[in-house]
Amino acid sequence: MDDAIAKRLPSAEDLCAMTRASLQAAFAGESQAAEKYMVFAEQAEEEGYPNIAKLFRAISFAETRHARNHLRVMGGVGSTAENLKSAFDGEAFEVDEMYPAYAEIARMQAMTQASRSVRYALRSEVDHKRMYADARTKALDGADIASDTVSVCVVCGHTVIGDLPDKCLVCSAPRECYQAF
Repeated sequence: MDDAIAKRLPSAEDLCAMTRASLQAAFAGESQAAEKYMVFAEQAEEEGYPNIAKLFRAISFAETRHARNHLRVMGGVGSTAENLKSAFDGEAFEVDEMYPAYAEIARMQAMTQASRSVRYALRSEVDHKRMYADARTKALDGADIASDTVSVCVVCGHTVIGDLPDKCLVCSAPRECYQAF
């Protein structure tokens, strides 16, 4: 990051409880808005409104900046090993508690599309949890992970490091449905 930009970014501070709660709520709201606007941009593109799509993407970017600033002020960014532990803990909560409960609710209410969405997320989060644990082990040893391509299925979020399967192991989409990073 450019030093001139880095100097202008908010930094961590010791927060009072009410301010921390406000920033946590703002972080969640800004993060959700940013993602929602990206989906809205895709819809606008599909409907033939490229300039409205551009507006949604730009404002999504702005909302992301807001969320990142709030996270910095809350002290939510640590060392890579600390960040990997935080990411692992988040994935573990999703895998062990959140998505199993959501899956059961959707099943009991016979909500097939909600069940599908939750199933896609849960199966993907299991892999994410493992990937973060492996990366943290490397980081704690002072090493980086291999420079393999990381690919994500655009249908379900299944994430693969290295060689792609012929079809997604979660949703059976063809390998062409993976986006490489």
